[in-house]
Amino acid sequence: MKIRSVLSAAVLAVATTFAATQALAQETYTLRLAETWGPNFPIFGDTTKRFAELAEEMSDGRLRIRIDSANKHKAPLGVFDMVKAGQYDLGHSASYYWKGKVPETLFFTSMPFGMTAIEQYAWFYHGDGMELMQEVYEPHNMLSFPGGNTGVQMGGWFRKEINSLEDLQGLKMRIPGFAGEVFAEVGVSPTNIPPGELYTALERNTIDAVEWVGPALDLRLGFQQIADYYYTGWHEPATELQFLVNKKTWDELPEDLQAILKTAMRVSAYDMLVHSQHANADAWANIKEEHPNVQIKQFPKDVFQAMVKANEKLLKEAAADNELASRIIESQEEYLEKTRAYTDISTRAYLNTMAEVE
Repeated sequence: MKIRSVLSAAVLAVATTFAATQALAQETYTLRLAETWGPNFPIFGDTTKRFAELAEEMSDGRLRIRIDSANKHKAPLGVFDMVKAGQYDLGHSASYYWKGKVPETLFFTSMPFGMTAIEQYAWFYHGDGMELMQEVYEPHNMLSFPGGNTGVQMGGWFRKEINSLEDLQGLKMRIPGFAGEVFAEVGVSPTNIPPGELYTALERNTIDAVEWVGPALDLRLGFQQIADYYYTGWHEPATELQFLVNKKTWDELPEDLQAILKTAMRVSAYDMLVHSQHANADAWANIKEEHPNVQIKQFPKDVFQAMVKANEKLLKEAAADNELASRIIESQEEYLEKTRAYTDISTRAYLNTMAEVE
């Protein structure tokens, strides 16, 4: 009788565990995502929609994501705080927007004169990037994952041509991140403005110049109607958006749904990079015919030299004052040196050869 009782108890325990596992497998989770962008914002908003679709499809409906755009939550630059507090489970934004709250966050979007998109993704996933990023975000009750890349961004729209450093003195410009600090060093007055307010700010002379993304998104916002001078990029060679995840929400998810979220984020981030390339190429193909007033410019040599010098100065200052920032900067610089050596003999060599042939 005693052996039979033990066996019965063991069978009951197995059955109970199996039933609990089955119930857990059938449980559905609805997560709320706040994005910095407005409703149906091209490319950026497409990325969050694709992410939600992938997560639901791969989880067979167990994982659903409800997206609230900026018009819904009314805080486009408040995504960090809302996800941290648990008001939202997820966020989609850009890490450098939070430099005023947590200075180390700005290193995970893109750095002036830094890595290209493929080089930076290699740093995230095969270098120290992901580990360092989690070290920055975990004390704030969040995880951060790459959320889609724009590739090299254009240097901005200017009402007046920039012929020298003197032309930058006192110029009011929307430009976020470390690039804004670099521009401040050479005389610009940088500011950050939510995407939905950029056109109005430029039109009403609240700002004199605006940096946004690239042709596909810039032309949609109509900057070419106000400013004629469009400068090539230097400041964001690999602008990575981010998915933020509330740590408590993450810990409460079953392991298989955590894996699905990771996969959906990674796939949608890759899709955004190729989507950006395609959309920018389409927009660029017609810019001369549709917008003949637009003049494509590069910053003068003395401006570039001043910005390189300012960038080096600011990096040294950031590293000197902050041990974590120092490790991030060192990691990025070492990885850039290694990966760029190969980029030079592969991608750059190929493009140079093709330019000579053509």
